[in-house]
Amino acid sequence: MSRPDSTSRFSDRVDSYIQYRPSYPEAIFDLLATECGLRADWVVADVGSGTGILSRLFCDRGNTVFGVEPNRPMREAAERHLGDSAGFISISGTAEDTTLPADSVDLIAAAQAFHWFDLRTTRREFSRILRAAGWVVLIWNDRHKESTPFLRDYERLLLTHGTDYCQVDHTRVGDEELRTFFGPVGYRSTSFENAQVFDFDGLHGRLLSSSYAPAENDPGYPAMAQELQQLFDTRQVDGRVTFEYDTRVFFGRLS
Repeated sequence: MSRPDSTSRFSDRVDSYIQYRPSYPEAIFDLLATECGLRADWVVADVGSGTGILSRLFCDRGNTVFGVEPNRPMREAAERHLGDSAGFISISGTAEDTTLPADSVDLIAAAQAFHWFDLRTTRREFSRILRAAGWVVLIWNDRHKESTPFLRDYERLLLTHGTDYCQVDHTRVGDEELRTFFGPVGYRSTSFENAQVFDFDGLHGRLLSSSYAPAENDPGYPAMAQELQQLFDTRQVDGRVTFEYDTRVFFGRLS
């Protein structure tokens, strides 16, 4: 399930990722407090932490957070942007080899990242670093593809111009993979509404934050950019377009 370039493919997307990727609803933390017992004194491993979007939210709640990220440019961006968070500790590591001590964390979180992991090796590593009765939470912002004319057109643009869009789509992780990962006790899931509103510059940045979108120096970029401008001109309302998401949350203990 992991791919050879999975730890490096976002290296040229860092600035766009920081500015234009969605954050996560506050309701997730109420859920984790109620269902998992999350407290401010818990140690969290944010695995595949990227530029630190989720790590920031845990740090703001008082948690000590190990941001485990193999991609150096993204990891360094997180270090810059979370430099004011005393609880953030940057780690060069992977889901399969976090480098963290055994029995060292209370909760492992992976946001927009689990579909890159090797399930068997990651399960073994997560079991090693989790303390007794520790929890795992997996989070994805799942973009709506059909709910509005704009989102339908945007999906068609990705299918037309994306370099490997269908191959890396996180929705390929389904119930079978999750049951295998969590084990016989299983997992629970819920979702929350989320959204972003963009002008054209924001829409352009959001597109380029995706690893499957041709970069500006790619031969496929001009045709994609032209279509994106046409899409925006056709579908904008008062100079804005809206991305709608279901933020999907899966949580459980490894049995």
